[in-house]
Amino acid sequence: MNPVIASTDAVWMLVDVQTRLCAVMPDSHMATVVKNIQRLIQAAQLLNIPLWVTEQYPEKLGDTLPELQMMLPEYTPRYGKLAFSAWHETALQESSVSVAPQVVLFGLEAHICVLQTALDALAAGKQVFIVEDAVISRSEANRLNALARLRDAGCIITNTESMLFEPLQGATHPQFKAISALIR
Repeated sequence: MNPVIASTDAVWMLVDVQTRLCAVMPDSHMATVVKNIQRLIQAAQLLNIPLWVTEQYPEKLGDTLPELQMMLPEYTPRYGKLAFSAWHETALQESSVSVAPQVVLFGLEAHICVLQTALDALAAGKQVFIVEDAVISRSEANRLNALARLRDAGCIITNTESMLFEPLQGATHPQFKAISALIR
């Protein structure tokens, strides 16, 4: 598979960025992760890339952060889950995720839900991208360990700006100026 993300082939997944989980993340890193996730949400909308949102046990861990929820279009699928891997959710398996050859993951926690979802997506034959500066764990050591494991397993570790610009393929893309504005 081509290691470049193609907007027509990808599904992006916001994994478990919920109020109670975010409250226990390191504040200095969480602010950067939220800002990058906001950019990714905006880019998905500008580029018409399907975006899926998961919430781990929302009754106990809360809803997706309000500042992210307000950015999501009404039609954005949101799935509550009990399994750490979103891949175990039947609704996701019956969705566009199941036919998309590329899956892009960002959210938390890197070493639990992001990791397990990514490994299951790889096992299902997907090309998996992890947005390194848009994933977090309570411990930086756990985040770094997860990224190393994911890289070793075959995931492509990337960053927010790469994810914003790769689908464009160049400055002549109709959304180039709008995407460029996201990083200013």
